[in-house]
Amino acid sequence: MYPILLKIGPINIYTYGSLLCLAFLAALWVAAREAQRLSISPGRIWDLGLYILVAAVVGARVLEVLLNLPRYMEKPLDIVKVWDGGLAFQGGLILAFFTALIYIRRHDLPVWSTLDVLALGIPLGQSIGRIGCFMAGCCYGRPTDLPWGVTFTHPESLGPLGVKVHPTQLYESLLILGVFAVLYYLRTRKRFEGQLLGTYFLLAGLVRFGVEFFRGDPRGPALLAGMPVTQVTALGLALAGGVFLMFMASRRKPGAFPAKN
Repeated sequence: MYPILLKIGPINIYTYGSLLCLAFLAALWVAAREAQRLSISPGRIWDLGLYILVAAVVGARVLEVLLNLPRYMEKPLDIVKVWDGGLAFQGGLILAFFTALIYIRRHDLPVWSTLDVLALGIPLGQSIGRIGCFMAGCCYGRPTDLPWGVTFTHPESLGPLGVKVHPTQLYESLLILGVFAVLYYLRTRKRFEGQLLGTYFLLAGLVRFGVEFFRGDPRGPALLAGMPVTQVTALGLALAGGVFLMFMASRRKPGAFPAKN
């Protein structure tokens, strides 16, 4: 596709990095608006977002490097080239989640309400970020003869050149945008605090688990029934989300009403 958005003299502005920045801003903007509706300080959400950004990039890059260790051992300097693409989302999500918990506790914010606010923005940012993956060519799919298959031709693309493959990045982008729509609908109808967070983990985990069947890029060794690390992690997130929702629903007081607009 188009891994380089602009060239200004010797400087390259990469499409992946540009869309990643847009994804971050879009996710935080949605979260800040929802925080304001719930009387949570939007400023705190923006501050928290900076910590989450660092944690997400570090966590995602660490997992990506671990999954493709032989490649990075040959070219160690490539480890810091996050602008070229190559971030394992689950690693970023896990580290960002624990970073958010520490920040929330330190600043005495309502835990589940704040996590719901963040969960609302994440899938929108994730959807935009996957378009960046598509442009860079990372996270590419298996070869296919389907009419909507795509062929990477740019010499700096991270995908296989001249081979028609599943556009798995776009599959996930569209599906995770649907997750955002579900969460946006639920935000004024949730029956307990933490419902958006649990629903996000459940649905986003299922989306990633399904898309993984069409992926063709290296994703680490098989861990369970031939599934790679990323797919097993996605399944784990979905199961954790489902168990969390059942647990929180069981704690809900009988007769409690859904959240008001």
